[in-house]
Amino acid sequence: MATVRGDVKDLSLAGVGKQRIQWAERDMPVLRAIRERFEAEQPLKGKRMSACLHVTAETANLARTLKAGGADLLLCASNPLSTQDDVAASLVQDYGIPTYAIKGEDENSYYRHITAALRHAPNVTMDDGADLVSAMIFIVLDRLDDVHAEVRKWAETLNSDERKSLVANVAASMEETTTGVIRLRAMEKDGVLKLPVIAVNDAQTKHFFDNRYGTGQSTIDGVIRATDTLIAGRRAVVCGYGWCGKGVALRARGMGANVIVTEIDPIRALEAAMDGFLVMPITEAAKVGDLFITVTGNIHVIRAEHFAVMKDGAMICNSGHFNVELALDDLAEISVSQKKGVREFVDEYVLKNGNRLYVLGEGRVINLAAAHGHPASVMDMSFAAQALATEWSVKHKGKLEHKVHQVPKQVDEFVAKLKLETMGVSIDTLTAEQDKYLRSWELGT
Repeated sequence: MATVRGDVKDLSLAGVGKQRIQWAERDMPVLRAIRERFEAEQPLKGKRMSACLHVTAETANLARTLKAGGADLLLCASNPLSTQDDVAASLVQDYGIPTYAIKGEDENSYYRHITAALRHAPNVTMDDGADLVSAMIFIVLDRLDDVHAEVRKWAETLNSDERKSLVANVAASMEETTTGVIRLRAMEKDGVLKLPVIAVNDAQTKHFFDNRYGTGQSTIDGVIRATDTLIAGRRAVVCGYGWCGKGVALRARGMGANVIVTEIDPIRALEAAMDGFLVMPITEAAKVGDLFITVTGNIHVIRAEHFAVMKDGAMICNSGHFNVELALDDLAEISVSQKKGVREFVDEYVLKNGNRLYVLGEGRVINLAAAHGHPASVMDMSFAAQALATEWSVKHKGKLEHKVHQVPKQVDEFVAKLKLETMGVSIDTLTAEQDKYLRSWELGT
């Protein structure tokens, strides 16, 4: 095999990575079926793709599917702590996919890898958090002071036409996570979104299952791996009751925790209360919680005034995409000492009153920082929707407005039906009479 571009930790890890990729594939029958069709039909032939995603075994199977469809794919990490180094090595060595991702990479490396994805001059992009697309937008707008120095250094070598071509040649971008969709909708609102975006995160087969069941299970898994603590009997504070928060709260309760939910949305707060959870402001929850998990997609959800009143031994983590939900600079300021790595993925902060607080996974997405992310069976649906949305966007190149689009209903339903088939589950179909009744206004009681 010819030398493949990329930047990974150690190619000698590829053997273990390939085993992990193949193990995940066993539990991804929907994506496997799509890959077989893609290989035959080549719907992405001749398209350059840059994907900025969590580099995991499940993502590797998405990458294999896109390449099978004819895409010239380059992959980089969407989070400095989410990469599985053995998987990254296998993608380069065994599957010939240029991969730029190293677990624990510093900020400069992270943005150097983003730059590699930009240099690839993609016709289609994929994002998990919108870092790739936002860099493209800032460059096109000539707002180079708003991009990282690594990106700026490269962007400054481009002329105006070359900068504009970064988005002009893009059929669409797929966005995988809630945080990214929030950022992209803000771009649309401000009139700066220069390309169509498909909000794969908002597909029903994604947020109903991936966000709820995937995040729920993998977040608790990350907490346990990082701390080796018993969840039962502890007060777990879940900040945010969106689909991810629902999943985390349900799994924590299932493990025996006494769950407290904090919210800013009255409808979601009411739902949490009716689901049987205690609901209170974070100022009150901070005093009684043993474990804090943020899943809001917002900034500084837990701040200095909350850290200051936490009990000795409180554990704090984030399962939102970016590490901004915890105001860790605030925590450092009010601490008299810090000790990194008291346990792998655990940092200790000692307050003036002697209370010790433990931050897990550096405040980054805990289910990938300390664990392996979502189980393959749930990512099967999310990545199937990703692959099919990519195919759909390529077919509709030039016909899509520069805004955030929903995943077509037929794609969502196809993924759900195929998933049911692979699970051996059958459902009913409408009779002719029932179909007519649902489409008619003339038949009443």
